[in-house]
Amino acid sequence: MIAYQDTHCHLNLNQFENDLEQVIYRAHQEGVDRILVPGIDLETSRKAVEISQQNEFVYAAVGVHPNSAHTWNSNSIRELTELIHHPKVVAIGEIGLDYYRNYAEPALQKELLTAQMELAAKSSKPLVIHNRNALHDLLPLLTEWVKSLQKTGNKLSNKPGVLHSFEGDLTAATQAIELGFYIGVAGPVTFTNAKERQKTTQKLPLQTIIAETDSPYLAPHPHRGERNEPAWVSLVVQKIATLKSLSLEEITTALTNNGNQLFGWRSSD
Repeated sequence: MIAYQDTHCHLNLNQFENDLEQVIYRAHQEGVDRILVPGIDLETSRKAVEISQQNEFVYAAVGVHPNSAHTWNSNSIRELTELIHHPKVVAIGEIGLDYYRNYAEPALQKELLTAQMELAAKSSKPLVIHNRNALHDLLPLLTEWVKSLQKTGNKLSNKPGVLHSFEGDLTAATQAIELGFYIGVAGPVTFTNAKERQKTTQKLPLQTIIAETDSPYLAPHPHRGERNEPAWVSLVVQKIATLKSLSLEEITTALTNNGNQLFGWRSSD
């Protein structure tokens, strides 16, 4: 049986509050047997954990997104640390840098990112990294962090995280891969005008890719413009299979192995 993983899906946002159970049911019916729900602030991080408790194949990441930087306060690290110990929390995220929306000044964004990277190092849980127009600052920060992990012998240096819904070119992707990061491929790879993104995905080493929806955003073709949902990760995976000239079974086996390696969950038999 073909099985999918949606490694980035915001089921904890208001867009799903009226039909969450149905959305999860449709995903399961489509063969999705692992979903990762990342937080974007403390409230949504708590909600991600709550949803993961109620659904066997849903897991959580906790963190404060750069666009939520102004929600950060003196208690944030303590509250995140408490959430991290929950057994369904497998990553720190969604965190990173966003110079496109620019809701918070770069210095504050970097401060939050650094604090949460330190938290990840202490807990040995990988990062779910957000980037918008900030790779020039982000990659050097990640490089220094991975070097510090290697220097201290932290096992996280072997699987430091994922650059989710990756928007960079092959050169930037290669830099991230050399640091040990996975590359998250989302709905835009299916867009008919996404030729460069498709070329980059085609050239990525298969063992470095994980698939995601970023629901409720970035719905894949032919649903572009609609509310995205985890069942549609199958369309992303099918596009990757086409780009890689591999069978659906081959591609889902590889992507499942990658997700299992990164997040330490195991797919259902």
